[in-house]
Amino acid sequence: MPEFTPIDINRGTTNVVLPEEVASEIWAATLEESAFMQLARKIQLPGNGLTVQTITGEPVADWVDETAAKPVSMHTFGRKAITPYKLAVIEPFSMEFVRDAAKLYAECVRRAPYALAKKFDQTILGTTAPGSNFDVLGDATTISIASNQYQQFLAADAAITAANGIMNGIALSPAGKSLVLGALDGQQRPLFTAGVESNTVGNILGAPVQVKKALAIPNSNIVGIAGDFDDALYGTVEGVKMAISDQATLTTEQGTINLWQQNMIAVRWEIEVGFSVKDKAEFVLLTNEA
Repeated sequence: MPEFTPIDINRGTTNVVLPEEVASEIWAATLEESAFMQLARKIQLPGNGLTVQTITGEPVADWVDETAAKPVSMHTFGRKAITPYKLAVIEPFSMEFVRDAAKLYAECVRRAPYALAKKFDQTILGTTAPGSNFDVLGDATTISIASNQYQQFLAADAAITAANGIMNGIALSPAGKSLVLGALDGQQRPLFTAGVESNTVGNILGAPVQVKKALAIPNSNIVGIAGDFDDALYGTVEGVKMAISDQATLTTEQGTINLWQQNMIAVRWEIEVGFSVKDKAEFVLLTNEA
């Protein structure tokens, strides 16, 4: 664990930035908690976003007779804008808590990554984007894996293939993992475990599987997603930024908190992040519908 100097509350702490090694630790943990950050390709985004060139069609070769003119064919191209949007959370702590620097550090590491990863992943699985250049997949094709899991994954693979994709990644919520681990062959043996007496999911039809709590959406029948993640991009501007204040007033659902008056501090985490896919048809939502 890196060195962490306790905050001197007598000198004021407005917008004090936490050490770089702490920010790096938080960012690494955020990546680990997010299924889409694990499976999609990462790019670096400038603050105003960027437009990437996409290949939408391939040249076509053909047989020709000797001395005959050879066919001419070219790639076709498209353009895709990706814009970063800000994702943030603020959490207040008492000054008594701050006195234990190791505990503050551990709490930052424990809490922040899951909150950021959860909102990022669940936004992608929903239908409401933070802005026009952020792709969401909540309206993608759905396939239930509540039963006949092997056949249903074959159907998902076929749907992705029909969109000129390859099923090279699967992300599951814990509920999705339970459905997959319950799949049995004709001899009542588990189909998809990583090994004998294993409680983890192995590759499914050759596609690696991520199981993340961030994908557990309340009051939703979505338990996962499969797709061609080579055609999915996410990008950040600066990774996770964090700052501390003891002189702000926070507005919460329960009312306001005056940090200075109530002898508290607040830690703010934020990232600017974007997400884009080449074609939504290359992704299939997995559900637990009967």
